[in-house]
Amino acid sequence: MIIVNLDVMMAKRKITLTELAQKLDMTMANVSNFKNGKAKAFRFTTLNALCEILDCQPADLLEYIPDEE
Repeated sequence: MIIVNLDVMMAKRKITLTELAQKLDMTMANVSNFKNGKAKAFRFTTLNALCEILDCQPADLLEYIPDEE
């Protein structure tokens, strides 16, 4: 399972959902879906922009946890 830690990075960088959505030129709903782990997919260009805006690495935003069988 992939865990999205966008909310953690947003808190560390003290940026609101509204500010992030504006900087990404995306709707708040789309950014919120990603933040809450509800997005089915996203583009690498979006990941690149998030890393640039939040001054972080992809691993700061995404975490892999093996599924329990």
